[in-house]
Amino acid sequence: MKKLISIVVPCYNEEPALKPFYAAVNKVSQEMSDVVDFEFVFVDDGSRDGTLREIEQLRKTDERVRFVSFSRNFGKEAAILAGLDYAKGDYVATMDADLQDPPELLPAMYDAVKTGDYDCVATRRVNRDGEPPIRSFFARMFYRLINKMSKIEMVDGARDYRLMTRQMVDAIISMREYNRYSKGLFSFVGFKTKWIEYKNVQRVAGETHWSFWKLFVYAIDGICAFSTVPLVMAAVLGLVFCLLAFVMVIVIVVKTLLYGDPVGGWPSTICVILMVGGIQLLALGIIGEYLAKTYLETKHRPIYIIRRTEKDKN
Repeated sequence: MKKLISIVVPCYNEEPALKPFYAAVNKVSQEMSDVVDFEFVFVDDGSRDGTLREIEQLRKTDERVRFVSFSRNFGKEAAILAGLDYAKGDYVATMDADLQDPPELLPAMYDAVKTGDYDCVATRRVNRDGEPPIRSFFARMFYRLINKMSKIEMVDGARDYRLMTRQMVDAIISMREYNRYSKGLFSFVGFKTKWIEYKNVQRVAGETHWSFWKLFVYAIDGICAFSTVPLVMAAVLGLVFCLLAFVMVIVIVVKTLLYGDPVGGWPSTICVILMVGGIQLLALGIIGEYLAKTYLETKHRPIYIIRRTEKDKN
């Protein structure tokens, strides 16, 4: 009996990209039809355009197409989890609908994972052609920073595009944390991973939904999810400034006793107050971020809510 590969595709306002994506991935599935079966699991993440309608049209022509439609936009991390929950395959691949994840790599990925030597075949970009330089710079800095802070290795240029065994998928979906950072979770569960490199590919249609601010917030989520170093940094800053204040008090007392100089320097005093106040607010912000994550986890709210699937009638 042939193995089944589930292709999980999170979608948010991807209406113009769906037909080209399906045509490309269906072509690959036909080329591999002698050795493996496919199913396509589309996750409509509360899209506001005709994404769900396009998926339903694909379903009418291909019963391998399945879908999950959220009640609202829950974010890509929730969409990936829902797709993994819903997938039936012996192997599960996660891909973006914009064709920046080349479907042509699937045969090589399957050949590597089916041997049993690897539990996952993941992809990473070797360049960032087409991205704004400032965005590429901060992306590289983020990977350097998080790899210094976290015990979990994050591969620079890693994509969510990967093919995993059922065992690895089950390990990932067993972690029902509300604040999710998939790249970190993929690394956290371990398992043997083979990396495939490729050059950056432009979107086939539409525009990216990841603004600089969204990427910044996503980076903060990743750091908070897999490192407590920022909390240590806040404590160290507090200790440093306490020691500095103690030294300055001694200097001022000695100077006054020896030279009789009154304490002066109103402008410098204001600068010090502003600097120390800024450090305090930074430390409180770091603590507050971790506290907020804890607060959200303790609520035990659902990570996503399903409005419809292909099994439901219109």
